[in-house]
Amino acid sequence: MRKAFPDHWSFLLGEICVYSFVVIILTGVYLTFWFHPSSAQIVYEGSYAPLRGQLVSEAFASTMHISFEVRGGLLIRQAHHWAALVFVAAVLVHMMRVFFTGAFRKPREVNWLLGFALLVLAMFAGLTGYDLPDDQLSGTGLAIVNGVLLSTPIVGSYLSMFLFGGDFPGNDLVPRFTTIHILLIPGIMAALVVAHLGLLLYHKHTQYAGPGRTKNNVVGMPVQVYAVKSTGYFFMLTGVIFIASAIAQINPIWRYGPYRPDQVSAGSQPDWYMGVADGLLRVMPGWEINLWGHTLAIDNFLPLLVGVGLFLAMGVYPFIEAWVTGDDREQNLLDRPRDRPVRTGLGVAWLSVYLVALLGAANDLIATHFHLSVNTVTWAVRFGLFVVPVVTYIFAKRCALGLQRRDREKVLHGRETGVIKRLSYGEFVEVHEPLTPGQLHSLTAHEQYEPVPPNGDRAWSERLRVRLSRGYYGADGQITKPTAHEYEEITGGH
Repeated sequence: MRKAFPDHWSFLLGEICVYSFVVIILTGVYLTFWFHPSSAQIVYEGSYAPLRGQLVSEAFASTMHISFEVRGGLLIRQAHHWAALVFVAAVLVHMMRVFFTGAFRKPREVNWLLGFALLVLAMFAGLTGYDLPDDQLSGTGLAIVNGVLLSTPIVGSYLSMFLFGGDFPGNDLVPRFTTIHILLIPGIMAALVVAHLGLLLYHKHTQYAGPGRTKNNVVGMPVQVYAVKSTGYFFMLTGVIFIASAIAQINPIWRYGPYRPDQVSAGSQPDWYMGVADGLLRVMPGWEINLWGHTLAIDNFLPLLVGVGLFLAMGVYPFIEAWVTGDDREQNLLDRPRDRPVRTGLGVAWLSVYLVALLGAANDLIATHFHLSVNTVTWAVRFGLFVVPVVTYIFAKRCALGLQRRDREKVLHGRETGVIKRLSYGEFVEVHEPLTPGQLHSLTAHEQYEPVPPNGDRAWSERLRVRLSRGYYGADGQITKPTAHEYEEITGGH
């Protein structure tokens, strides 16, 4: 009960993950009371007149029944879908917060891997979830999944057979996806959430640098106050999800109609988190290799490898950074992104690949809405996948270095007040206000790498570092400069 919780808005991103997951579970349990996970064909006799008399699956008919005849069914169904979108987005943004602030460093590498596993499982939970209604949109997505599986060398046909219970689309898909969606994946995710929170309590919270904050303590609100605020935050988040569900339509399967294997719905778009995979598939040229009587469909298999590599790079990054920097110390204070320009540039480049691929998933809609050629859009996305990451990396790194220089000017000269004074001899100067000790601490608390000494003289470098840390600013926040004699002593004659 004496645990302290740092009071910073970015820590609420993790709570969005937990609370949206709770909404997903509660609404999902409600939907299971009426959903029939069966691909058996029946004649639709529900209240939606345009489809009455059509041959549909029991899964599709039960979803229509939930949407139009169960009291509150459509609201709960849309809340389930919106909460899933919020959950995946919150997990990704939360991981980006952890990445850019360096909260993944020792001893929290395992927690990073747990969060990474939650992100991947959430994406597959969403994939299996929106395929359950057996409508035309979900069937189109399944056809793409089947094509990707079949492109896998040697084992592709076996994977497709095991998943669909035979030839695509088969009759076992909906029951199998139901088991995976409502039992297997949520159970694993619940266990990972508990393990994630348990490690968080064990390792304690990270915190941003500030007065009184060290690597060995946590400064924040007591657990009693945090519990009250967090409970209110849960109800706020739930309210936002249900408001969105009440006013923003999502996945109207009655417009798509039941799935027909010989048809493909125009303008099909997956949920945003699967857009990166769909975008890579759309912009990949139709390349194939024929060897010894076998065909390797590179147009499907290569995007699969690129997508898997993109996410694996994010998952293993903490270990790569620790190996490159040789830093195996325990870190409990967070970095500001500007203080780690290379890491910041790499993170922004990763996000740029994700966003460009996401635009590729909408190449047809971009072309029709802006009256462009779909080939032009596709080539622009292909070009962007190679150029945009490099440009964004350089831009983000230079921005971080520029912000570092601005902070250095604040530390050395104080804050600009906007007041201009004229000196007695006519010169105009701008008045700078010295920073407070707390502000100075926040700007200089990060680890500052020592300059490379001449001739490898480490003792000289240590003297320089210690003297500069004592001489340029003191505890009162006033800037002091060494005298000529002190400067000679600091530099050792170099």
